[in-house]
Amino acid sequence: MARMTRREPQEWYDCENSMADQKGPQVESFLSDNCPPMGIYETLYAFKDSFGRFMGTEGTHPWSQGFPLTTPLEMFGGPPLPASIDVTWEDRFYPKAWGHPALREAIVEYYNSQYNSSITPENVMVFPGGRPGIYTVLAFLKEHVEARLGNIEWPAYLDIMEQTNTHYDVVPYTKENNFHPNNDAYFNREGLDPNTRLMPVISNPQNPSGQTRSGEELKELIEMAELPMNGILLDEAYEMFHSPSVSGIEYVQDLDNSNVFIAGACTKGLQSPGIRVGWVIASKKNIETMANYSSFGLGGVSHPSQHYAVKLLEPSRVKQARKAVEAHYNWQRERYGEAFEDMGLGVYTGNGGFYHWLELPEGMTSDELNRRLFKRGAAILCASECDMARPHSKDPSYVTPYSRFFRFSFGPLLPETFEADIQIFGEVLEEYKRDVLDC
Repeated sequence: MARMTRREPQEWYDCENSMADQKGPQVESFLSDNCPPMGIYETLYAFKDSFGRFMGTEGTHPWSQGFPLTTPLEMFGGPPLPASIDVTWEDRFYPKAWGHPALREAIVEYYNSQYNSSITPENVMVFPGGRPGIYTVLAFLKEHVEARLGNIEWPAYLDIMEQTNTHYDVVPYTKENNFHPNNDAYFNREGLDPNTRLMPVISNPQNPSGQTRSGEELKELIEMAELPMNGILLDEAYEMFHSPSVSGIEYVQDLDNSNVFIAGACTKGLQSPGIRVGWVIASKKNIETMANYSSFGLGGVSHPSQHYAVKLLEPSRVKQARKAVEAHYNWQRERYGEAFEDMGLGVYTGNGGFYHWLELPEGMTSDELNRRLFKRGAAILCASECDMARPHSKDPSYVTPYSRFFRFSFGPLLPETFEADIQIFGEVLEEYKRDVLDC
């Protein structure tokens, strides 16, 4: 699927007033042409073009979407989500570049109580969502730092690295290593200049596969990252979607003398992607650099959003929320996984996150499956969009090794849609199989 021109958002995306429809000569844009949308948006555009409606509207099935339920998980004892916040005259001032003191304290309390860490507010930088934090870390890497990126990862990583001119190399993710290479693969120095520093960028639990590093494996990863020539950017957006919840902060020995960066957000486990609050935990020196950038590049984060995040992180509430998120999504992961196995799909999903990482039988492709699903109001995410080795230019000569793989999201799915989801998916899959056999 070719990259498409960015379109103006209206609900999801509405292109009725695109420049292509305007009459007369066009003025040359002063902005770079090298800014394609993230892969998931291309799927949404293609879905709209095929189905005639935006993904997320009534009658559609958002299996391609990376967001959680934003309603209470009552079946598993989840707490209510805050319905309102108080806004005072002080909240109409400019926010502090590094984050509201109350939120920084709440984040510190959360990690120190849940993971026995010893961070302070000076180790926390608040961002308008998780990805601005990730973008900032990568944008300010020094020239002699090389990032290491799994061959399959969250689609935005590739876009961010290209736009920030980050030097990176790709670590193989294959069926042979169960899409879970060992820690050493990220710190392999063979052929490197002796002065090169290594900075793995890892989502954990992993998006799209759900493979998770925990316990001794996660401890070893952090030990490697704390070595003088190493660092890590550990994206823990799916931290709560594992039994038990996982965070690398539990194993950090000397945060202020390391290049360990841990990214978190209210987006997934706290069920509030719309408030756009995220954070990065790092050494005081690295936090100072990011705060300096925020003073002119970001301008801080909305006070009302930060106050809402404080409510989400209230200790008794977040303890209850963690249990409900874990129980609900473990249950969903298990029953969808069993259904996909019964359909004859290859299931390579780990034990975290809210995605299934699946393989179609020989002779089938996820791209063609998606075109067929569009007609039924559904969509998955083709694995080619998660392929970090693909050319950013979408070179048509490049052939992804993941053409039969795809990501299925059960994150936003209500429990009661399970039977309909499986029926629709199964019918489309069986029809596709028959067509392949007839050929």
